[in-house]
Amino acid sequence: MTKLRLLLVDDEPDIVLVMKNRINSWGFDVIEAKDAKTAIDSIISKNLDVVVLDYSLPDMDGLSVLREIRKIDKKMPVVLFTAYLDEELKKKAQKLGANALISKMSASEDVQNTLKSTLDIIKKNLESIR
Repeated sequence: MTKLRLLLVDDEPDIVLVMKNRINSWGFDVIEAKDAKTAIDSIISKNLDVVVLDYSLPDMDGLSVLREIRKIDKKMPVVLFTAYLDEELKKKAQKLGANALISKMSASEDVQNTLKSTLDIIKKNLESIR
């Protein structure tokens, strides 16, 4: 079975390294992007299955990137990470079709468990339509 291709968008190299290794261990092929432009270019040019997107990027915020993703692919599963989780952001992310909004500020194990659970659900749904 072919691995699902996941785009990991974050500008913090330490976070990318840890998350990439972990997500690879869950059976995904991880592609990296450190800014919004690279992420959007990757979504257009690569055959991706899911996006894990940091809210704070150097060139655009995560909601703006999510809007661009929706212009390209209305059904692309997107998990949004943020250090500053609040109800307003949660509502906006849901309105734009984010599959999950996960706080980076929670304990690392909690973040990983939440992300893994979310990706497992997405993976199962994507595999059932293939």
